[in-house]
Amino acid sequence: MTKKGRHKAIKDILQTTEVNNQEVLLNILIEKGFSVTQATLSRDINELKIVKVPTDKGSVYQLPENMQNIQNEEEPVLSSFGSVTIEFSGQLAVMKTRPGYAMAIASEIDSKASAYILGTVAGDDTILLIPRENVSRDEVLASLSAFIPNIQ
Repeated sequence: MTKKGRHKAIKDILQTTEVNNQEVLLNILIEKGFSVTQATLSRDINELKIVKVPTDKGSVYQLPENMQNIQNEEEPVLSSFGSVTIEFSGQLAVMKTRPGYAMAIASEIDSKASAYILGTVAGDDTILLIPRENVSRDEVLASLSAFIPNIQ
């Protein structure tokens, strides 16, 4: 039961089962014979870029490739995520989102604004943005507004 095998199993599970928290995913993996800890599963989720996406029944984990299938090709990926606000404190920025959206938005920021944003840390409705050295607030806002049209 290698890491590669575990990653494949996680992908298979998420493609066939609605999983709404790590504990459920952990238990499914254990039932399938994997010896995995919560910390290892958290690392796997980050490595696979799995995000928690709100649905009409609550939030579920999805693979990044499944996220794009949900969206209309004509509109920006994040246009349906509601109002997003941002405030700066020194070099750092904090974004507020609708509950359940922070992980998906942070994943988009990590993949689309990496020239300006070194990294993100996401909770349920809050994202900490760490800009790269010598990047201005205006540059951060401009890079984000390219794919978050309703950022304030």
